Amino acid sequence: MPGFVFNTVHSTKTLGFRHRVGLVTVIGSCLSALPGLASAELQQAPATISAPTSNASHACSGYNKLRNPFFGDLHVHTVFSLDASTQGTRNRPADAYRFARGERLGLQPYDAADNPLRSAQLARPLDFAAVTDHAELLGEWNICNTPGLDGHDSFICKIYRRWPRAAFFYMNSQAAQGNRHDFCGPQGKNCLEAAKLPWNEIREAADAASDTSPDCSFTAFQAYEWTGATGAGNNFHRNVIYKNSITPELPLSFLDEPRVQRLWETLLSKCRNAGTGCDVLVIPHNSNLSDGTMFRTTQEDGSPIDRSEVTARAEMEPLVEILQHKGDSECAVGLGTQDELCNFEKLPYSNFTGKYVPYKAEPPSSRQFIRNILKEGLRIEAEMGVNPFKFGVLASTDTHIGTPGLVAEDRAFPGHGGAGNPSATELPKGLPDTLEFNPGGLAVVWAEENTRDSLFAALKRRETYGTSGPRITLRFFGGWDYPADACSQPDLASLGYRQGVPMGGDLTSASSQAQAPTFLLSALRDPGGTGVNGMPLQRIQIIKGWQDGDTLKEEVFEVGGNPSNGAHVDLDTCEPQGEGYDSLCSTWSDPNFDPSQSAFYYARVVENPTCRWSQQVCVANRVRCDDPSNIKKGFEFCCSSTQAKTIQERAWSSPIWFRPNNKTSRARTSDKTIGG
Repeated sequence: MPGFVFNTVHSTKTLGFRHRVGLVTVIGSCLSALPGLASAELQQAPATISAPTSNASHACSGYNKLRNPFFGDLHVHTVFSLDASTQGTRNRPADAYRFARGERLGLQPYDAADNPLRSAQLARPLDFAAVTDHAELLGEWNICNTPGLDGHDSFICKIYRRWPRAAFFYMNSQAAQGNRHDFCGPQGKNCLEAAKLPWNEIREAADAASDTSPDCSFTAFQAYEWTGATGAGNNFHRNVIYKNSITPELPLSFLDEPRVQRLWETLLSKCRNAGTGCDVLVIPHNSNLSDGTMFRTTQEDGSPIDRSEVTARAEMEPLVEILQHKGDSECAVGLGTQDELCNFEKLPYSNFTGKYVPYKAEPPSSRQFIRNILKEGLRIEAEMGVNPFKFGVLASTDTHIGTPGLVAEDRAFPGHGGAGNPSATELPKGLPDTLEFNPGGLAVVWAEENTRDSLFAALKRRETYGTSGPRITLRFFGGWDYPADACSQPDLASLGYRQGVPMGGDLTSASSQAQAPTFLLSALRDPGGTGVNGMPLQRIQIIKGWQDGDTLKEEVFEVGGNPSNGAHVDLDTCEPQGEGYDSLCSTWSDPNFDPSQSAFYYARVVENPTCRWSQQVCVANRVRCDDPSNIKKGFEFCCSSTQAKTIQERAWSSPIWFRPNNKTSRARTSDKTIGG
């Protein structure tokens, strides 16, 4: 394979999907090496990642200065979100946290006696979660559901209770235009006052769910979603995550402040810089439904964005959501890349208008995808000295039925319902969710302990990664002199930190300007468990983006495993076939490195193929496409040539950035504006 250099020292192969001999031993021994974090000073040029010291204070009996991966979900909706309640969701924030901790939860539809007709339970509880109900319409929801409140008997609330979905589309469209209903009163005071009750319940549920005992078994963050959108249906939604319980009396909604720059500025002035102990960060999501407006480089009137906006975004948005149940936002073939693995969980439209008004559907554009925006950030940094798109990555579900972490790609998937189908009128038709939607993913955080302080610090420093559902363990380091045998050393992660930086970090030039950085990448397959089959890994890759003069470029490097391993799926049974790897580890050096060019690198780990959830439904219902008379109504999609039947689950690391020293120092003096 031309064009790359790698040394795969640890490639632990499995004999097939059913092979389990030695797996526990392999994963156990690898884990003993992976979690490491050196307490020694970093030996290279200054970086933005700092290692904890050996005497760091800690609250948990399981504290590990070498850091552990914690799996969670930072995008969860309950009954307080209007789009969820109008699809039959009744679960409240406390219910969502009970589910995240492993309890069984009832789901819509409900029978005449109010008993749920479905239920779900996680095979493996999460480590952390955040309920992020929409800040918009919290008060309206409360008024329409609480007899006696001013506005409860209004026309729109009667519509809400009689025809909930019709009310949702009307109320949501009004909110997207910044309009409140008449019953909200002058300046929306009635609705703002009514919003306090659900907001208080959201906050109290997070505090009650967090395990503050030495066990530190679960952490919940106070949070909400700021649901920005344009009249054309372009989404620029953000999740707002607070570090602790020092939070505002009310969340700041799109109705209160429809400009995202003002959202950042308000959060800075009234929280992070207020001197109260409040801290907060913002996570944009679903750029794949933004039609390019999520990551703008011009103002709405076409004028250039200025340095204040660039700086505020860089300070407030350290992370971006790369996948959730409404699709993948990493990259798209033909839009800045020819990377074949970008054909993964793509939506065929560029915003929600295209979903609901098909004749207005526009194909996605390049600025909707994170890889292109990471490249754009390099250009802006070269001109202004600040990179507004310096994103770490994570994934989540965006569940609208109160089920954080429900990511299993199986025939029991109930649908998450974010503008999908989990309602009493849709379920009998066969599909539990919109066909192009998926079960979503998980956020993974490397932290010393499972507490708000430790997890939040990791989120801010971008030591995070996302998966499309499996619990893959992924380490990614960059440095200048990792030894070729790093993968065989017992202190792999300690070495990684001691001689470089982890995912989310910055590399500056080495003493030798001609020297290329070396990357250390290690992945363990999802070990599975009771009721969960972890899949073998197929390959690991490093994706590079860089600026070459005025041109932004990218390249995908295969650095471990075997992309031609022949693994496949029996579509009649959904049984996976073929060999793969229990673990993969590589050291890799960029063969095309130019020390004068800014660049980023991130890792992607790919599993062997498995059946997509929709194909699982087809197999469960015994659909045979060779017999048209056998195809049940509602299952015609099973025989469509355009419908993906298999997927390759994956994990994406946060990037590591290389910045030439001379460019960094020059850029800081720039006060340019960026226009486009």
